[in-house]
Amino acid sequence: MSLEAPSPMAPQLEWLLRRRSCRRLASPGPGGDELALMLRAAHRTPDFGGLHPYRFLAARGDGLARLGEAMRRAAIAAGRSEKTIARAPGMPGRAPLVIVAAASPVPDETITALDQLLCAGGSVLMLQLAARALGYGSIWRSGWPMRERAMHDELGLAATERIVGFLYVGTPDEPETPPEDPEPFFRLSWL
Repeated sequence: MSLEAPSPMAPQLEWLLRRRSCRRLASPGPGGDELALMLRAAHRTPDFGGLHPYRFLAARGDGLARLGEAMRRAAIAAGRSEKTIARAPGMPGRAPLVIVAAASPVPDETITALDQLLCAGGSVLMLQLAARALGYGSIWRSGWPMRERAMHDELGLAATERIVGFLYVGTPDEPETPPEDPEPFFRLSWL
């Protein structure tokens, strides 16, 4: 056991340990060049076989209203409550950019659908981290729109595709507070 003082933490690790979701987002959101960088980062997600089993649909400007209307129609088709139906059109307006991430599995004899679904989920985290690196805040949302097939149909997704998240991105409209730091080993068991 070393008695030396610990070395300073790498700034990149400190940056990762401060990551948290940002619920209040305002304009501006990422522009075209910044979105391109975010997508490049997403394509660096661990991807066994290099299948890129995901795709993204983005909404900003008038597209946010179109996405909201799609959510309203999906809520009606899914038999959601009147409250949910009334709230649905405004949901995308909580950020200047909303990226819908979908798992888009590729038939493969070796790489399972689960592996591909995990890759798609990882791509959302990479988008989120890239947004943060560019100075934006974000929140990865799920909820009923992610689970309802009616929403998938509204977005023109194939029967084999599955929404893995809605990433809301914009300028943080709240102070950044450090996230709670749980005891690091609380979810670890040794074999």
